[in-house]
Amino acid sequence: MRSLLVAATIVLAASAAFAQSTSPEKGTPVSTVTPEIVKAFAPTGKLRAAINQGNSVLVQKQADGSEPKGITIMLAKELGKRLDVPVELVLFNAAGEVFAALKEGKWDIAFLAIEPVRAAEIDFTAPYVIIEGAYMVAKDSPLQTPADVDKNGIRIAVGKGSAYDLYLTRTINNAEIVRASTGGGRASIDLFLNDKLEVAAGVRQPIAEYAKTNPNVRVMPQRFMAIEQAMGMPKGRAAAVPYLKSFVEEMKASGFAANALKVTNQPDAQVAPPAN
Repeated sequence: MRSLLVAATIVLAASAAFAQSTSPEKGTPVSTVTPEIVKAFAPTGKLRAAINQGNSVLVQKQADGSEPKGITIMLAKELGKRLDVPVELVLFNAAGEVFAALKEGKWDIAFLAIEPVRAAEIDFTAPYVIIEGAYMVAKDSPLQTPADVDKNGIRIAVGKGSAYDLYLTRTINNAEIVRASTGGGRASIDLFLNDKLEVAAGVRQPIAEYAKTNPNVRVMPQRFMAIEQAMGMPKGRAAAVPYLKSFVEEMKASGFAANALKVTNQPDAQVAPPAN
């Protein structure tokens, strides 16, 4: 009788372990990664992760020139750990540069905002973080809300190829979009200041930080868009896409993403809700 109870206990434990290892909430663990999945992620033998240093919410450059920090760095390394492959950080200064490098085959995974133009060539996960696109104007500007901006005679500074550039290109009907030569860092702010434009568009956190240092400008409290930041990979690697989607969902559900934002001091960014 005792031997039967022991055997039943072993069977139940094994069944529970199997159920946990295949649970969508847990993602696909390393033990179930096939050589086909690994090859789809890392055809060169290492996982090349495109890192956009132009978005300070997701990546923070270090003053001493050491490796940047940020939620995207942490996610890339965690994915490499699960695939059991080395991770190479491929650094870019703007999202537009990341997308352009896709055609040259320079990266295997990227962290970009979901946009229709990009989705034609990239398989995206659901978003892992949602950040806001906001407008900055002169302190005495008559423009008060995002709805006031789309008018003739209004010029909007944007970083070329950024998520907000792509969004505004699709949605602005009357105002003029003026693009900086690069989409990274302070590009739209510098263009706004140097050319005395009416509006600067950008990710809320960096333009709000700048506004604290300049009493002559203000940031509109309402957002003009929600920027859905996701992981993605070049189309044509279908074997890896389900794993990547599962990985992102686990990173959100487990608290990994929330902790990554916390330890990198990004309290205003929001972890995205679970995928439908």
